[in-house]
Amino acid sequence: MLRQILNQAKKHPSLIPLFVFIGAGGTGAALYVTRLALFNPDVCWDRKNNPEPWNKVAPNEQYKFYAVNVDYSKLKKEGPDF
Repeated sequence: MLRQILNQAKKHPSLIPLFVFIGAGGTGAALYVTRLALFNPDVCWDRKNNPEPWNKVAPNEQYKFYAVNVDYSKLKKEGPDF
Protein backbone atom coordinates (compact mmCIF):
# COMPACT_ATOMS: atom_id res chain seq x y z
CA MET A 1 0.00 0.00 0.00
CA LEU A 2 2.84 2.37 0.80
CA ARG A 3 4.42 1.59 -2.56
CA GLN A 4 1.14 2.45 -4.29
CA ILE A 5 0.96 5.79 -2.46
CA LEU A 6 4.56 6.59 -3.43
CA ASN A 7 3.87 5.71 -7.07
CA GLN A 8 0.81 7.96 -7.09
CA ALA A 9 2.87 10.77 -5.53
CA LYS A 10 5.52 10.39 -8.25
CA LYS A 11 2.93 10.46 -11.03
CA HIS A 12 0.85 13.26 -9.51
CA PRO A 13 2.96 15.55 -7.27
CA SER A 14 -0.07 17.67 -6.46
CA LEU A 15 -1.36 14.79 -4.27
CA ILE A 16 1.56 15.09 -1.82
CA PRO A 17 -0.11 17.78 0.39
CA LEU A 18 -3.27 15.66 0.49
CA PHE A 19 -1.31 12.63 1.73
CA VAL A 20 0.52 14.77 4.30
CA PHE A 21 -2.62 16.36 5.75
CA ILE A 22 -4.59 13.09 5.84
CA GLY A 23 -1.65 11.38 7.54
CA ALA A 24 -1.29 14.20 10.07
CA GLY A 25 -5.03 14.16 10.80
CA GLY A 26 -5.08 10.40 11.32
CA THR A 27 -2.02 10.55 13.56
CA GLY A 28 -3.50 13.40 15.61
CA ALA A 29 -6.79 11.55 16.04
CA ALA A 30 -4.99 8.38 17.14
CA LEU A 31 -2.86 10.30 19.66
CA TYR A 32 -5.93 12.07 21.07
CA VAL A 33 -7.85 8.82 21.51
CA THR A 34 -4.78 7.29 23.19
CA ARG A 35 -4.58 10.29 25.54
CA LEU A 36 -8.26 9.93 26.43
CA ALA A 37 -7.89 6.21 27.07
CA LEU A 38 -4.83 6.57 29.29
CA PHE A 39 -5.26 9.83 31.20
CA ASN A 40 -9.01 10.50 31.45
CA PRO A 41 -10.37 9.88 34.98
CA ASP A 42 -13.61 8.49 33.52
CA VAL A 43 -11.81 5.47 32.05
CA CYS A 44 -11.16 2.56 34.40
CA TRP A 45 -8.65 -0.08 33.26
CA ASP A 46 -7.99 -1.65 36.68
CA ARG A 47 -11.26 -2.33 38.50
CA LYS A 48 -9.70 -4.30 41.37
CA ASN A 49 -7.19 -1.73 42.65
CA ASN A 50 -8.94 1.48 41.59
CA PRO A 51 -12.66 0.91 40.92
CA GLU A 52 -13.60 4.60 40.93
CA PRO A 53 -10.68 6.67 39.56
CA TRP A 54 -12.79 9.82 39.24
CA ASN A 55 -12.94 10.10 43.06
CA LYS A 56 -9.15 10.45 43.30
CA VAL A 57 -8.95 13.54 41.08
CA ALA A 58 -7.92 16.57 43.12
CA PRO A 59 -10.07 19.69 42.72
CA ASN A 60 -7.07 21.70 41.52
CA GLU A 61 -5.97 19.07 38.96
CA GLN A 62 -6.70 19.89 35.34
CA TYR A 63 -7.90 16.84 33.44
CA LYS A 64 -9.48 18.62 30.49
CA PHE A 65 -7.44 19.03 27.34
CA TYR A 66 -8.26 22.73 27.07
CA ALA A 67 -9.93 24.84 29.76
CA VAL A 68 -11.21 28.31 28.95
CA ASN A 69 -10.94 30.94 31.74
CA VAL A 70 -10.56 28.42 34.58
CA ASP A 71 -7.71 28.70 37.08
CA TYR A 72 -7.52 25.22 38.59
CA SER A 73 -5.03 26.26 41.27
CA LYS A 74 -7.70 28.38 43.02
CA LEU A 75 -10.48 25.78 43.09
CA LYS A 76 -11.54 24.24 46.39
CA LYS A 77 -13.13 20.90 47.05
CA GLU A 78 -16.89 21.19 47.45
CA GLY A 79 -17.97 17.58 48.06
CA PRO A 80 -17.26 14.98 50.74
CA ASP A 81 -14.45 12.41 50.64
CA PHE A 82 -15.48 8.92 49.60
